Amino acid sequence: MTYCLAINTDEGVVFCSDSRTNAGFDNISTYTKMHSFVWPGERSFVLLSAGNLATTQAVVKRLWSDIEEAATVNLRSVPNMLAASDYIASISASVQKQHTERDTANTNFEATFIFGGQVGNGKPETLLIYPQGNYIHESDDHPFLQIGEVKYGKPILDRIIKRDTPIERAARCALVSMNSTTRSNLTVGPPIDLLILRKGALDFGQRMTLTENDPFAKELSEAWNQGLVQALMGLPRFPWES
Repeated sequence: MTYCLAINTDEGVVFCSDSRTNAGFDNISTYTKMHSFVWPGERSFVLLSAGNLATTQAVVKRLWSDIEEAATVNLRSVPNMLAASDYIASISASVQKQHTERDTANTNFEATFIFGGQVGNGKPETLLIYPQGNYIHESDDHPFLQIGEVKYGKPILDRIIKRDTPIERAARCALVSMNSTTRSNLTVGPPIDLLILRKGALDFGQRMTLTENDPFAKELSEAWNQGLVQALMGLPRFPWES
């Protein structure tokens, strides 16, 4: 399984993803699900992937191939985020179709993506691209998007994340959301990739990869656990309690 999320704030966008892939109990590996496409000062994109690994890898490979071959449409030539999303969606649909036509075992080749970033002076945007090729934006009421195993990490996002949430706080919230998911679902796991793209910077952003034994990851997890216990202890007592 997979868990990826993006949070679009007034200050920029936070991306977070796990790295575990699971093709059965005897075939568990790690692959990054976070892919950056950056031309400093011009445009900066991040693609998060979930679903069939063969499909997601083929889509990313095709994106790079089109850039290297200077295809008429590629991530460097598209005029805006919507055009880029249309382009990625068309590649994903094409790859899924190719895989399905060759398959004889009724394999599910669907893939879902979160695509975010900024082109020139345009505003930072995040979009969720479905396997069918359609996509949606985040909203002002819920300025975050999730794919994969979303249910465990969603409550804290619903409670904390607003458009004006400071970006470092949003990044910590993303890591806590991921931590809640990895604790509740063993098919989601480290290394955890975190990336912050600041509005208008148009650069590679600030990226960190947290392994299972990373000191910062451990400190954050322990602090969150202690905070939950303290919050529980501070809840109002029932009328019959002394």
